[in-house]
Amino acid sequence: MLYERSKKVLCAVIQNYINYPDPVGSRTVAKKYSFGLSPATIRNIMANLEEMGFLTHPHTSAGRVPTHRGYRFYVDSLMTKGDYSNKEVIKGLFGRLEALRDNLDMLLSETTEAISLLSNYLGVAMSPKPNITTLKRIELFSHRANKIAAIIFTDEGLINSKIISSDLNLTQKDLNRIAGYLNAELSGYTFDEIRQKVIREMSREKMQCDTLISNSLNICREAFFSSHGDLFIAGLSEVLELPDFADLQKIKELSRAVEDKHAIIKLLDKLSESDGVQIIIGSENTMDEMKELSLVVSTCKEDDRPIGVIGIIGPTRMNYSKAILIVDTAAKFISRMIAER
Repeated sequence: MLYERSKKVLCAVIQNYINYPDPVGSRTVAKKYSFGLSPATIRNIMANLEEMGFLTHPHTSAGRVPTHRGYRFYVDSLMTKGDYSNKEVIKGLFGRLEALRDNLDMLLSETTEAISLLSNYLGVAMSPKPNITTLKRIELFSHRANKIAAIIFTDEGLINSKIISSDLNLTQKDLNRIAGYLNAELSGYTFDEIRQKVIREMSREKMQCDTLISNSLNICREAFFSSHGDLFIAGLSEVLELPDFADLQKIKELSRAVEDKHAIIKLLDKLSESDGVQIIIGSENTMDEMKELSLVVSTCKEDDRPIGVIGIIGPTRMNYSKAILIVDTAAKFISRMIAER
């Protein structure tokens, strides 16, 4: 438990460090914040906070910086509505995305660009998992030699394109027949149900399946066999310009984290099960490459059904109030647009 004045000093140190990435001294706190406390008293409070694990001091510096535990206390103390005042900028930028309301894939992709631009951190988003995504229809086109372009439309507004390798030498007329068969048999099923159905049918294929069904199952397997949604990431070059990544090792860690998309998808997938804004700070992350990074995410929903996850990845020295507001606003904006279709 922290006394009230200790809470105020801790939050002041963290807020000052977020604004200016230099260790914070007691004189700075006394000068900038009207606590009515002397620098000596503040120094003693900061020493106690360090003993409790909320602050630490780098090298021999007399100033303190927050620990991950300190950031957690600070974040838990924040109201979900941060102090970022330029809400009109958010409203105007997201307003440009309204034209994409019928294409959730494009909407999530563009939203990552928007939240990265607003926050100066990494913008991330993930489309719905296939097991909750329902097929509306599929269209197939001859792409080039041994390649088929599959355009998948879903009831959730997701439009996904996929290039499929095939040695079946199918004409466009053949592809139209296959698409018609798949739409008649699979429309209204979730991708997870489609996968199970295809597995059952392919186990019986050695019996008397005709060529149409056999070719359809092969194409269907390539088009729908995915266990996760698509991941979108934007803003890597911008976030690397932050002073937090002046160290080459930290740049490598961030780059590895971005490259390990499977781990990020797994993390976002887990966080999508919760409502509201979720915040993971530094050492709370399960990924080694993200132990010095923080993640702020929220789930977009249509009624009670998740339709995607969006978030921000940045250094632990993140402007959390601004990040929370941006992510919360974006998630609610997307949810509302989908509901109004």
